[in-house]
Amino acid sequence: MDQGQPLTDGALGAAADAFERQRPRLFGIAYRVLGSVSEAEDVVQEVWLRWQDADRSAVLDHGAFLAKITTRLAINVAQSARVRREAYVGPWLPEPVDTSVDPQVGAERGEALELAVLLVLERLNPVERAAYVLREAFDYAYDEIAGMLQLSQANTRQIVSRARKRLSAERREPVDSAQHRRLLEAFVAAARHGDVAALEDVLSADVVAYADGNGMRGVARLEIAGPERVARVTAFARKFFPGAEYVIVEANGRPSLLLARDGAAVALVSATVGPGGIDGLYWVLTPEKLRAYERSARRLTDRP
Repeated sequence: MDQGQPLTDGALGAAADAFERQRPRLFGIAYRVLGSVSEAEDVVQEVWLRWQDADRSAVLDHGAFLAKITTRLAINVAQSARVRREAYVGPWLPEPVDTSVDPQVGAERGEALELAVLLVLERLNPVERAAYVLREAFDYAYDEIAGMLQLSQANTRQIVSRARKRLSAERREPVDSAQHRRLLEAFVAAARHGDVAALEDVLSADVVAYADGNGMRGVARLEIAGPERVARVTAFARKFFPGAEYVIVEANGRPSLLLARDGAAVALVSATVGPGGIDGLYWVLTPEKLRAYERSARRLTDRP
């Protein structure tokens, strides 16, 4: 840190411009490691504060410098978040992020972005998660990742390889976007009218639904399996959220269902789709997570 370099208006402006160019990527790294919009926003804000105090004249690559700080901070937050999430009531799901303004969320490609994939990533330790994200979503070279994580290149390659194998074993191959959207639209139409039979028609035989309500009254605290049970619970949403509007939005790079009442989101549903139909439903109901989703659309316009 360079505590002897006063920040003039010009220097602060230059620092802010350099930071702003990297901010979508920094948010994307932190979000994938943490699965939380609010925690990622906090990490990016802390990186901005550290960037102001840094000796920027000695930094050869601003992007690499900021990415390293972001990664290290995100790993620290992820390690402490594990303890907090152990006390969570019911299934914990990642906070959804609005990707309509940035489909890749600052990355080279949209890898490690869907809610279902982020949920699988949670089963890796934070260092494994960070290594996978930096390689697969942001295409960093192994030597760059090794430097960020303070590991050897050989160890970094092994970590990424293990993470790939674990995700490959636990995630299903997605269908194409057009089929995903067709099935979701059919699901939304059936859910809007509470049509249990039509809902069963678009669900796979092994469908599983998860509801993140963190103890909200009336929200299932265990996963629900099977097309009949999932269809009936989905149809019940009409009574649980009377008068809610059903709208297809974009979340985590995929079309999703948003339920809104009086202009505020009350639920967001993400779906995974396989050859047999919709095989996973992820209901985010916790108000704080829904507010984070609504706020995430502004992340490219809110300056530090």
